[in-house]
Amino acid sequence: MDWNFQSAEEIAAALRAGAVTSVELTDAAIARIEREDKAINAICVPDFENARAAARAADRARARGEDRPLLGIPVTVKESYDIAGLPTTWGMPQHANYVPDEDAVQVSRLKAAGAVILGKTNVPVMLRDIQSFNGIYGTTNNPWDHGRTSGGSSGGSAAALASGFGALSIGSDLAGSLRTPAHFCGIYAHKPTLGLAPTRGMVAPPGPALPIDLDLAVVGPMARTARDLTLLLDVMAGPDPLTHGLAYAVALPPARHDRLADFRVLIIEDHPLIATGSAVRAGVNRVAEALVDAGAHVERHSPLLPDPTEAAMLYMQLMLSNAAAGLPLDVYRQQQIRAAALSADDRSLDAARLRGMVLSHRDWVAANNGRELHRHGWRQLFAEFDAVVCPLTPTPAYPHDHDGDLEDRHVDIDGVAYPYFDQLVWAGMATMPGLPATAVPAGRSPEGLPVGVQLIGPMFEDRTPLRLAELLEQKIGGFQAP
Repeated sequence: MDWNFQSAEEIAAALRAGAVTSVELTDAAIARIEREDKAINAICVPDFENARAAARAADRARARGEDRPLLGIPVTVKESYDIAGLPTTWGMPQHANYVPDEDAVQVSRLKAAGAVILGKTNVPVMLRDIQSFNGIYGTTNNPWDHGRTSGGSSGGSAAALASGFGALSIGSDLAGSLRTPAHFCGIYAHKPTLGLAPTRGMVAPPGPALPIDLDLAVVGPMARTARDLTLLLDVMAGPDPLTHGLAYAVALPPARHDRLADFRVLIIEDHPLIATGSAVRAGVNRVAEALVDAGAHVERHSPLLPDPTEAAMLYMQLMLSNAAAGLPLDVYRQQQIRAAALSADDRSLDAARLRGMVLSHRDWVAANNGRELHRHGWRQLFAEFDAVVCPLTPTPAYPHDHDGDLEDRHVDIDGVAYPYFDQLVWAGMATMPGLPATAVPAGRSPEGLPVGVQLIGPMFEDRTPLRLAELLEQKIGGFQAP
C-alpha cells in the first residue's frame, strides 16, 4: 500500500492495528519527498534525521502501550513557526541564518501528540503574498501545474499535502493564507475562530516568542480530508498556557447538525467590489446543488448579511494598519502624505488600504467598533443560518507572477484585470469578524485545476463548518491526487 496519500485517521488506525510502523511511514514519506520535491519545492527545510529518530521513538512508545492523537504520523510545519535548531526566516534573506532555540507552542503540541515532523514548508517573504516564493528557498510550484502558484502564504504546506509529503500540516491565515492555498491545490484547511489556537512562536525573526493575542491572524490545520482537520484542530486548540491557559480550558460546542438535510445554508457567489470568475462560480454552485439535493435549506440572499462593501473596507483598514506598524518612519511619513492627498470621495479598496496604513489610534478604535457591529450582525445571521458558502478567491491558481511590487500586480478574472490585493475581499469576509471558515474542494476548472469554496460558521462553533465539510466530502467527493 502507498501510505503517502492515506489520511491521518487511516494511518492512525493502521498504526494501532500494527499494520505499519512509524519508521516505515516516515521512510516512505522521505523517499517520496526526495523523489518528487525537486519539481514542487514544497519542503524548504528538511529535517529527516530528527524525523527518523522521532519515528523510532513513536514505535517504542506504541510498543509500551501508549496512544496519542498523532503518535507516529508524519507531518510538516510552515516555515514561519519556530522549531528549535531549524532556521526560521519568513523568506527574508537578512534572516537566513536565524535559528530559534525554542519550539513554537503549536510545534510543542504536535510533538506532545506524537507527530513526526518531516520538515518545514515554503512561504513568501514576510508571509505577505498570495504566492510562495523568496530569495532563500525559491518558488513553490502548484502540483497540478508547475507553471502556476500553489498559493500563499501557506503554499508550501498545501503543495506538500497535495504531493503526498506527510498527512497533515499546520499553517497560518490573515488574508486567506490557509484557505487560498487549499483552494489552489485541492486540499482542506480550516481558519479557526480568532484566538482559539495560540500563536506564540509563530513570529517574524528575530522577534521574541511572546504570548501575543494577534489581531485578525490565526494558526490552523491543513489536511487531505475534512475529518483530519478536526483531528488536528483538537491538538491545536486551547489557550496559551502562559496566559489564558492559567484560568481557562477550551470546550467547543458540538456541530449544530449531523445530516446535510438539517443544515440551513446561505449561498453567496457575488461580491460588489470584484467579479467572480466562471470556474469559481461553478464550484460554488456545485456545492449549492449538492446541498439542495440532500434536502438542506438553501437561500441565495438574506438581508441579515452584513454589508460586504463596508466589511471589505474595514478589513483592509484593520489589516494594513497592522501591517504598516513596523514600517520605517520615513516610509510611514511618505504614506501619510499619499493618504492625505486622496480625494474624500475615493472609496476604492486601494484607498482603503492606504488610509489603513496611517490610521490614527482614534480612527482604529472607530474601525474596531465597526467590526464589533459586524460581529453582532453575523450573530443575528447565524440565528437563521448555520453556515455561509462563498468563494475563497475569484479564480483558480494562476501562473507565477513575481514581477514588480505587489501593489502593481493584477489578477485576471475571465479576461478583466483587477488590482492584485482586491481578491482578498473574500478571505476578509471571515477574517475581519474573526469567524471560523473551512476550505473544501469543489471540483475542477475547465483546465483541470482545483477549485475550492469556504464554509463560514458561527464564532467559536468551529465544529459546525467542519462537520458540514465532512458531509459534503461524502456527497461530492474530496481530495484527489494530481
